[in-house]
Amino acid sequence: MELTRKFERTVAVEDLTITINDGEVFGFLGPNGAGKTTTIRMLCCLIEPTSGQAFVDGMDVRDKDSRIKIRQNVGLLPENPGLYESLSAYQNLEFYARMYGVPAAKRSGRITELLQALDILDRKDDAVGSFSKGMKQKIAIARALVHDPKYLFLDEPTSGLDPVSSLTVRNYLMELKREGRTIFINTHHLDEAQRLCDRIGILKTRLLAQGSPEHLANEFFGKTTMVELNAVTPETLRVVESSKGVKAFRQDGNKLYLTIDDPATDNPAIVAQLVRSGAGIIHVEEVKKGLEDVYLRIVGGDSK
Repeated sequence: MELTRKFERTVAVEDLTITINDGEVFGFLGPNGAGKTTTIRMLCCLIEPTSGQAFVDGMDVRDKDSRIKIRQNVGLLPENPGLYESLSAYQNLEFYARMYGVPAAKRSGRITELLQALDILDRKDDAVGSFSKGMKQKIAIARALVHDPKYLFLDEPTSGLDPVSSLTVRNYLMELKREGRTIFINTHHLDEAQRLCDRIGILKTRLLAQGSPEHLANEFFGKTTMVELNAVTPETLRVVESSKGVKAFRQDGNKLYLTIDDPATDNPAIVAQLVRSGAGIIHVEEVKKGLEDVYLRIVGGDSK
């Protein structure tokens, strides 16, 4: 609640209040320096808030006795992974599994499962220092999961990955989502956030907006229907303007973009009125705005 972190005179995060539900994938979007990484570091007990409160699994991140328990319950992929490059992929994961107290009988199976899921099992005995940036990122993701944490914090999980590797990671995160894992993601990839996240927050030091991608699109753009006609006449505009459910509209050539209260109910009635007026309808479709449109509207730029 009202979580704030300052670094000398710089305010990194100000009055942040969010709730992340169990089993939810929550994504943070925002420009560089928006406070996304600082938020994760506070929630994982790596740095203390300047003011405000935050709770992970009911435990206060500012309470010294709770910090160890919180760290045991979370898996973290930091912005800079920091692996032991002279050790093999397997040895890196085994070291952290020991640190997290994973029982010896379960370590090998858990490590093999993660390496296979992330498509790097064939490199398990190779030194991490010989890996590409993308391969190291996969090892860091596996490290975050090696102790099977209840909560997972991922700071740019597909950063530095090629398209094929990014797809492997996204598919694995989708599998974790289906398992009901609680995941907090920082990302610059809007398409990734749209696919993975149940809700997103847009942060620029302060929280500017939060909600599901669909909710935010409707909140900032309304529900839009495009009607393409063979010609737009004054009578056509009169019918549209007087139609129930049309909150606003704009014309672009022979296309009309209608802001509608309820497309499922209003669209058929509007189309019927247009047909009765003699309008020649070529095509009708609901126009869905994506996260890119929402992000640019809120953070900067514009999208019509």
